Amino acid sequence: MSALPAVESTALSTPPPAWAPALIELGEAFFSRVTPQALQAPYWIDRNADLARELGLHKQWMESPEALLGLTGCAVLPGTDPLASVYSGHQFGHWAGQLGDGRALLLGQLPTPQGPVEIQLKGAGRTPYSRMGDGRAVLRSSIREYLCSEAMHGLGIPTTRALSLTGSPSPVLREEVETAAVVARTAPSFLRFGHFEHFCHSGQHELLRRLADHVIERFYPDCLQASQPYAALLEAVAQRTARLLAQWQAVGFCHGVMNTDNMSILGLTLDYGPFQFLDGFDPEHICNHSDSGGRYAYGRQPAVAHWNLFCLGQALMPLIGDKELALAALETYKTVFEAAMLAQYRAKLGLIDAPQQGDEALVDALMPLLAQGRVDHTLFWRRLCDFAQEPEPLRDLFIDRPAFDAWAQSYRQRCQSLDAQQQRLRMRLCNPRYVLRNHLGEQVIRAAKQGDFAPLHQLRSVLQSPYEDHPGQEALADFPPDWAASIEISCSS
Repeated sequence: MSALPAVESTALSTPPPAWAPALIELGEAFFSRVTPQALQAPYWIDRNADLARELGLHKQWMESPEALLGLTGCAVLPGTDPLASVYSGHQFGHWAGQLGDGRALLLGQLPTPQGPVEIQLKGAGRTPYSRMGDGRAVLRSSIREYLCSEAMHGLGIPTTRALSLTGSPSPVLREEVETAAVVARTAPSFLRFGHFEHFCHSGQHELLRRLADHVIERFYPDCLQASQPYAALLEAVAQRTARLLAQWQAVGFCHGVMNTDNMSILGLTLDYGPFQFLDGFDPEHICNHSDSGGRYAYGRQPAVAHWNLFCLGQALMPLIGDKELALAALETYKTVFEAAMLAQYRAKLGLIDAPQQGDEALVDALMPLLAQGRVDHTLFWRRLCDFAQEPEPLRDLFIDRPAFDAWAQSYRQRCQSLDAQQQRLRMRLCNPRYVLRNHLGEQVIRAAKQGDFAPLHQLRSVLQSPYEDHPGQEALADFPPDWAASIEISCSS
């Protein structure tokens, strides 16, 4: 790879970012230094001004040529030390061996009031872990990640975030020739279950300990007080993951490729590829066209997360030592997930009082009704907010209306003692009007391929506050068109 120039800091009223090392302190066994590969004629597609402010990045710097080149991988920003990390993992339930950042480069981290935040470029070229890949990302998939990470943040779901999206006319071959793009994404850490699997399965147990100590010290300091800190770490990660999965299920989010190398050690939604938000409710829905066996179907996601945590537990066994301790830590996933899932549904139903004995049965009776008629998931929950005042729009979603009426009668009885106005307001805070449906993303992608990025900017703005009404944007909250069912999203997406 040819060396890139280090760009000069632009003469602005504010200094360039103050970068700090990331991962380097762990040692060279954890990463490879990589020079990004420049793209032709990079250009801005979108910049996330809200996130830039949170990171302390001045508006003038974000609009500078330095930022454009640096956040596209066309130049090395002053103070950064680009690197790709090594990890391993299980993919579709099978051990895949060594993997790593095949098309992602970590620039470093920025100090913020909330703690250091890493910035990573996705699509900046080959790394030693690219295997047969080109290390690039295409405009289509980059738009999807850029929009969905911000949509998830708007929904209040833990996630990596997107700082900027840049494009280039450089050609990239997928199923067809497409153009290149780069997402600059951020997170407190991009460490995955697969990092721990790598050092366990390769027998590098001292490096495994170094990694675990780093994660505990920086992100889980309470574990230091436990009699077995590594078992406490496993339990803490299991519980964060359980709460994350409850949030996914509640909004109808399908990740699509929950391999262990796509699971965040911090309980963040990580790696947006063949994801989808449900249109019609279907527990068996498979959003990933590459998932022929349905391993990652919507209804199987909680169990897959538990399976992945067992893989993490196995990776930590050289440090935990006691199988019973590890199993006890993993068992907390089930109880936390079940409690979190019930809490999510109680909130969505507007049960704003103390839990009652029949609440779980009320939820359990609703799910088959939604599945039977493939009731639109987002529209059902949003219309339920207004059910007391306007029952017919909700009732119209069901084919078997007598069955819905029977459930609705039980629901009305449960809500009799609740303040209707307060209930409605609270329900509107947890039942979004807008989610990133596949057809909305597809419309934005089609426009972007023609050089029109206005629909992308508009949709991002709406998705950043998905619980609010956005006058003039009602079409973004409507039923999907018939052609939406033909959209196929695969691992290459």
